[in-house]
Amino acid sequence: MKSKKMVIATMVFGMALTGSAGVYAGTNLQKISAYLNHSIGFKVNGSAYAPVDQNGKKLSPITYNDTTYLPVRALADALNVPVTFDAKNNQVILGSGGTTAAPITLSPVTYSAAQKAEIVKAFAGFQGFETAYAPMQMISGDAFLKVAGGEDGVSFLFNHMRVNVSPRDYSDSYKGTTVTLSNGIQGKWYTPSDIPMLTFKLDDRYVTISSPDQSLSKAKLEKAAAGVAKLSQ
Repeated sequence: MKSKKMVIATMVFGMALTGSAGVYAGTNLQKISAYLNHSIGFKVNGSAYAPVDQNGKKLSPITYNDTTYLPVRALADALNVPVTFDAKNNQVILGSGGTTAAPITLSPVTYSAAQKAEIVKAFAGFQGFETAYAPMQMISGDAFLKVAGGEDGVSFLFNHMRVNVSPRDYSDSYKGTTVTLSNGIQGKWYTPSDIPMLTFKLDDRYVTISSPDQSLSKAKLEKAAAGVAKLSQ
């Protein structure tokens, strides 16, 4: 816990949240001359980590007066520390306390008979991998669009989420951060390009979940990921 406290203590408020520049306007601002330090790398729990903003753009630390300041939201997400901004009091809140984040609500995914048939057909194209699995829950407000089979597995496309079920682990060659889902299964967050992805082993296959439009947080995707299961006929 000591290292976590030390990291959080040096995070910079100015890089805490993306949003309107008006949030930071006021008489307490002081102009400084600082440097973006692109030479500093990161490790989180022993794994390499590259901080990115909510749009997937890489962030770099700032060096000022021999002190290095880190992007608070990206590091808080990597350390599983809640971070919110209290606009009324102009405060960044790390950890519990203060404004409580809205609870994550899930909705069941209800597949029609025709959609179930398409899912079964997609899995049938893989020898020894015919048992159909599917996401059984989604973040409230999302919607299932379609399923498609490809060379690397079966993909489920939602408005804000994509779930791929494959016989192979495509995350194996990437370093990432290990997390434990609410059902006890361990997964790994990694970023092969600009979009963070979560992969975990489920029985004889690997499930990868992401939010292509990046509208769903990691916490929300982890909640939805725990609902992937065998498709009931």
